[in-house]
Parts: sequence; C-alpha cells; structure tokens
Amino acid sequence: MKLHEVAPPPGARRGRRRVGRGIAGKGGKTAGRGGKGQRARDTVPLGFEGGQLPLMQRIPKLRGFKNPFRVAYTPVNLDDIEALGRDEVDPAALVEAGLARKGALVKVLGRGELTRPVRIRAHAFSRRAHDAIGAAGGSVEVLPPPFGHGRPAARGNALTNR
Repeated sequence: MKLHEVAPPPGARRGRRRVGRGIAGKGGKTAGRGGKGQRARDTVPLGFEGGQLPLMQRIPKLRGFKNPFRVAYTPVNLDDIEALGRDEVDPAALVEAGLARKGALVKVLGRGELTRPVRIRAHAFSRRAHDAIGAAGGSVEVLPPPFGHGRPAARGNALTNR
C-alpha cells in the first residue's frame, strides 16, 4: 500500500448536504434559514452584533492588549557584574559587555555574590542586590528613567490641581 492509496473506509465520510435545490427533499425552499429576517437573506459576518461594537473589539485581552504604560527592565545579576571585573558599572558598560541593549532600562538583581566594592549605576535594584552591594562595600546610584518611560502625570485630578 502506498500513501496515495490510503483512504477512509466506505461510508465514513459523508458528503455535505446541498441545500436550496428545489422543494423535493430536505433543505428546499428556505434552505434551512427559516422564514424572514436578517439571517435568512444574506450572510452575516461572524461576531456581528447588529452594529454594536463586537465583543472581540470591546475586550482587549482577546486581541492581545498592549499596555502603553508598562516599564520593562533588562535584568542583570550580581554574578554577571562580578564577571565583568570592573570597579564602576553603568548601562553603557553593560551594553559594551553584551548584557543589555542600548537605551534599555537596567535592573540589578541579587543572584550571585560580589567579592569587591563596585559602584553600580542602574535604573532599578532589587532589595537583595542593594543589600549585597552595600555589604561588599560598593555603592548604588539609581538613574532616572529616560523620557517616554512610565505613566504620564495625571491631569484634571482635583487633588493635584490645588
């Protein structure tokens, strides 16, 4: 037996019903569409709700909502910083080492250990990383996020306009 000879057993696949071919058999006259109405006359798009904004468009989770205010950090661990062997580490040094992309926000995480004092400048630090850097005699400097990251300032709030 060859691949082109493979077929389902007789009677396993039934042909589709051809409706609207006269009044003799099932599916004649109205062809299963009932009497009158919108669905009896022409096709209605899937998900159409009579002109109301369809559910697929109303709910962002169904279509892949993208939060415009999300702040994404590039994680860098202490063992990565230890492996660099530098006394001062900033985002430019991490880009040069291939640990971050240019313009990315950097967050230092606490995996690994530091054996020497290192001055680290980054946009965010985990508490464990902050404590470990301080315990090793190093210093931490939190950089402000560049323009365009984060949520804009609130406008029209009664509490902020006093």
